[in-house]
Amino acid sequence: MDFQNGIGRMIGVGYCMMRKPLSGGLCALLLSVSLNGTAVARDAPFVLQRNGRTISLEPYAPNILRVTLGVDRAAVVSPPGYGFEAKPSAHGWTHTRDAAGGDVFRSAKMVVRVASGDLAHDELPQRMPLDTLNQQLREKYFGGWNDRGTFNDALRVTNAEGKTLLRMRTWTMAPEQPEVAQADAGARGFRVAATFDSPADEHYYGLGQQQKGWMDLRDHEIRCWHDYSALGGENVCVPFMVSSFGYGLVWDNPSKTTIQLGFNGQNAWSSEVGDRVSYFVIAGDSADEIYEGYRLLTGVTHLLPRKAYGYIQSKAIYSTQAQIQAVADEYHRKNLPLGVMVVDFLNMTRQGNLDLDPKRWPDPAGMNRRLHAMGVDTLLSVWPHFSKGSLFYDMLARKGWLVHTRNGGPDSGGFKAVIGPNIDTTNPDAARWFWREIHDRYIKRYGFDYVWLDETEPDIDPSNDMFWIGSGTRFYNVYPLFHTASVYEGFRRDFGNGRRAMILARAAYLGAQRNGTVFWSSDIFATWDMLKRSIPAGLNFTATGLPYWDTDIGGFFSPIIPADYHAAHMPLIAGSDARDTIGNYEDYPELFVRWFEWGVFQPVMRAHGERNHNEIWSYGKQAEPILAKYLKLRYQLLPYTYSVAYRSYRTGAPYMRALFMDFPDDPKVADIPDEYMYGPAFLVAPVTEQGATRRSVYLPTGCDWYNYWTNQRLHGGQTVEVDAPIDTLPLFVKAGSVVPLGQDDGSAQQTQRIVSVKVYPGADGGFTLFRDDGKSYGYEQGNYSLTKLIWDDAAHQLKHQGAPAWSGPDSAVVSVMDGTGL
Repeated sequence: MDFQNGIGRMIGVGYCMMRKPLSGGLCALLLSVSLNGTAVARDAPFVLQRNGRTISLEPYAPNILRVTLGVDRAAVVSPPGYGFEAKPSAHGWTHTRDAAGGDVFRSAKMVVRVASGDLAHDELPQRMPLDTLNQQLREKYFGGWNDRGTFNDALRVTNAEGKTLLRMRTWTMAPEQPEVAQADAGARGFRVAATFDSPADEHYYGLGQQQKGWMDLRDHEIRCWHDYSALGGENVCVPFMVSSFGYGLVWDNPSKTTIQLGFNGQNAWSSEVGDRVSYFVIAGDSADEIYEGYRLLTGVTHLLPRKAYGYIQSKAIYSTQAQIQAVADEYHRKNLPLGVMVVDFLNMTRQGNLDLDPKRWPDPAGMNRRLHAMGVDTLLSVWPHFSKGSLFYDMLARKGWLVHTRNGGPDSGGFKAVIGPNIDTTNPDAARWFWREIHDRYIKRYGFDYVWLDETEPDIDPSNDMFWIGSGTRFYNVYPLFHTASVYEGFRRDFGNGRRAMILARAAYLGAQRNGTVFWSSDIFATWDMLKRSIPAGLNFTATGLPYWDTDIGGFFSPIIPADYHAAHMPLIAGSDARDTIGNYEDYPELFVRWFEWGVFQPVMRAHGERNHNEIWSYGKQAEPILAKYLKLRYQLLPYTYSVAYRSYRTGAPYMRALFMDFPDDPKVADIPDEYMYGPAFLVAPVTEQGATRRSVYLPTGCDWYNYWTNQRLHGGQTVEVDAPIDTLPLFVKAGSVVPLGQDDGSAQQTQRIVSVKVYPGADGGFTLFRDDGKSYGYEQGNYSLTKLIWDDAAHQLKHQGAPAWSGPDSAVVSVMDGTGL
């Protein structure tokens, strides 16, 4: 035995025997103790036992730590809840004690200090002092109300250089509210909470979808639960927040959670019900490093089928096979690119029969064969509702596979009987059955390609319901994770690596990004106000670590238009030849054009809404050529978009990127709600004001920028006024960018030819072009090609390495912008 290590191990044994407050769990993980008292951890949590409460610190990577606190040791040391895939790893972590008796846990990326639980009275947080008589009077009338469920186990997280990332002051486990306890069906639970410091210069992003116009979430209360009827549009809860201080916080609790950010210098997280406080801290020197940590914890964002990155045409609803075919034929006749056609809901003979009404869909298989021959795929809406009297209702009710009340009856949620309750896909048997029926009835029989899973909150409020996994109160937010997994996992079981899934869903939760899922902003109103609010809603959603989000281009619900309605400004597009589409909403063609321009730079581009017509020729002769221009631009950008999507698969970072991600040292970008980066090159600044033909754009500091349309070069760190006529979306390219462009003829396969590579000098830079078959999961096994395009600014030269990306001389493809403008 090595002499020093041998003495260290004996010291470690003695330490564990003498330290009564430390649990056996901590002692069990001591691999060695050197002469300076440093313990090296095994892959198990650091567990501290203090006066009936338990604190667990469990590393998952050098920059990821799970913090769990509670009064029930078994609950504290249990694994995290739903949504997580990673396994703990304490490699590189050590444990020591400081001079004050606090515990210090350290890795190469983080230092975590837990204050001693036996602080002196003058070390505890205190209110301002009161005189003795004042205190006595208050004690007489208000005394005895001390919160016995709040604990002062202060915790501080710094990076390796000592910069404070996060500081927890207190945590709480208080009795559930009586109504919550009743809805929780007798399970013993607590209201759980934690409070953290909120420095005045800290900013917050993520937490799913809030459609109230917020970018920086500081000074807002986030009601983190799925709420279809929320003000502005549906709230979607994904409890992952990114801070400008260089960390992410993942709150491990699926019940209704309220997050108050920045009030009175604190961040307060509080969940309705739980049996512990549990959260993850992810440290990162960059936003992308934080997203890599989220990816490790909750799973990868798989690539979608390549056609899904083109254009998806939808309407609420194309009610017949003939309508679907006619729309696709018209796109083909007009030589306009089209990737996917959507068959929306109300397609069954009866809700829950899982069929297609043969009167309206006489030959779905033939329809799909014809569309596939045109290069168009199909996305079919399948609702999770099963009405009483439908083909499967009795079987599902008998097996307990429907979401039901505590009394055992299926819950229809007050909707009409023809809608019915939701299937409970938290039950693995029900989930497998649901997929099998979708596969056999729609995919195998008729040839549909992808599945739209609507109503995935679920839309029937589960507060008083029971899932297979437990009460709807306790597991309020997890249904979308299970429901999307039912189809994704079915795809992988039945098709293996040969066929990619693409699922459209209306709500999300931690880890749902791994289910081949695109999330959308739900049924928002078709107004200028919602266009404006949708941009920060999408930016915060993607900042949550779920890269695929889109809107119904043009909005879903029509507002109520007064008979004497007139636009605030003269409409920039005349709608006189589109009255059968817009009625008297005279500025709607202008709104649709502006929304469509923005849609080109959403992760997925999809038009949808309750309108008589919704194709690009539906909004008049002035609108159509502008819409066609931007539709073709979407396809020109496919090589770029598909490559940055592959980067999201590799890193977990979104490619619709709020400005804080790429410009953390520029304080001016902290709360800009209507600009963002699309991949590493493009700064997008949509126009959201009716009648506007100019807008202000802030160009972040630290680099130069090029106006995409004029090629004029501008310095960063300034706000510029940009011309924005109706056919122009303000768009800038960062200096040092290399942008590959393809054909605009609708080709969404690997064969799309690279017709141009634009280089924007002013800094070294580059781009990695990714190509594969666009259909399979072969890329997971390395079946793809990469071409690295490298720009050397000093030499004014573009080099490329790897697979050839084009034939012929570079001079025929590569263009270097001169920055002088037109």
